[in-house]
Amino acid sequence: MHMRPAKLDDAAEIWKVMEPIIRAGETYALPRDMSQDEALAYWMNSKQETFVATDGNELLGTYFLRANHSGGGNHIANCGYMIAQTAQGRGVGRQMCEHSIERAQSLGYRGMQFNFVVSTNERAVHLWQFMGFEIVGRLPQVFRHPSRGFVDAFVMFRSLL
Repeated sequence: MHMRPAKLDDAAEIWKVMEPIIRAGETYALPRDMSQDEALAYWMNSKQETFVATDGNELLGTYFLRANHSGGGNHIANCGYMIAQTAQGRGVGRQMCEHSIERAQSLGYRGMQFNFVVSTNERAVHLWQFMGFEIVGRLPQVFRHPSRGFVDAFVMFRSLL
């Protein structure tokens, strides 16, 4: 698996990864009817770095890295990750997280925070904990899951020092 910065000509393949995740509405607080242009503008904008994980010509996943906040909070990184359905269970999420941590450290970030990890996304919660993130907050019933109703979301944090 290879990790590299996303290019504009990756947009169609990134959309193929994003669309089923957005349409399912189970893990991201994004509109389920979000258009391709809106989704790509959210994922590949100039205020963040976007990377792709590839295996040959196959795009396995993508993530973005940005400052969690501006001003006094700009020393903490934030990321979002999406993995292709065909790449589930192949270690793509772990490798993207490892890469994002290394990249964030190289950019001088002092920590990484995930603001809204849906509690029912058990694979992600487990992976982030394995990667050294702690649940530092629980937001009760803030996510409307399409089949489970209102569920909690977690704030997760890891020091990069």
